[in-house]
Amino acid sequence: MHRFSAHLATRLSACVFAVGLAFGVSACVVNEENGHPEGWQDIQPEPDPDVVALVPPEIADTGVITLATNPPFAPAEFKDSHGQIIGFDIDLARAAAATMGLTLEVRQQDFNMILPAISSGTIDFGASGMTDNEERRRKYDFVDYLTAGIQWAAPPDSGIDPDNACGLTVAVQRGTVSESDDVPARSEACEAAGKEPITMLAYDDSDSAALAAVLGRADAFSADSPISAWAVERSEGKIELIGDITDAAHYGWPVDKGSPLAPALAAALQSLIDSGDYETIMTQWGISSGLAENAKINGAAI
Repeated sequence: MHRFSAHLATRLSACVFAVGLAFGVSACVVNEENGHPEGWQDIQPEPDPDVVALVPPEIADTGVITLATNPPFAPAEFKDSHGQIIGFDIDLARAAAATMGLTLEVRQQDFNMILPAISSGTIDFGASGMTDNEERRRKYDFVDYLTAGIQWAAPPDSGIDPDNACGLTVAVQRGTVSESDDVPARSEACEAAGKEPITMLAYDDSDSAALAAVLGRADAFSADSPISAWAVERSEGKIELIGDITDAAHYGWPVDKGSPLAPALAAALQSLIDSGDYETIMTQWGISSGLAENAKINGAAI
């Protein structure tokens, strides 16, 4: 999960491995028509009167709630072949909006501008695989909807152990916790033990980092656990998940500190959890671990 300590986001495009057949990997390994996984359903629940009553009047009066997100970061948010932003972040936010009796308006935003946009009032909340942490809580409240962590992937039968990766080459995406914390800490531990450091290959996007492991340019790939799982699922057996998930933390929807929108969104999320719609939305995107058992605000159950 854990991709951002404080600033930047990791991303993955709709075509996880865009390489030619000469490399033995298909050019696009998602649904060719629209990018949704096979069997995908658009979950649109009826408004929940108890939740509707919590929606701030200035939002309720418009009938629209605005969301900022930053694709690509599949399967959380990325663009399909028609340029529409899709993913589990979008599906879950749209279902929450429906529960509040609202229509969701999705806006693409630079990741590091999502929180300032909330502060300026140009958008209502964010959904972009953003980590809920203490630094961000100083100015924003987070409605937590998923727990994730760092997960490595490597070619099958490689024998690679993330806890003993000294001397190996590991691919990451720039601006992620994998780049800033995970791989550097492991490399420093190697050097402290008198072993070879880890060579880190940083790419602008997660698809390129995953592809490096597929093609053997890197020995392994480090990313947020949902991103690694999505890449592995679409790698046609070229890579597999290895090691344990580490550094687990919450993904959350940020809103202004003290905003009445936080309890409204949390109530909407709880309604989706209680109805089973939440689990349906997440599992159809391949997210089966770290699911929320109840809605939380800043890590505390509502």
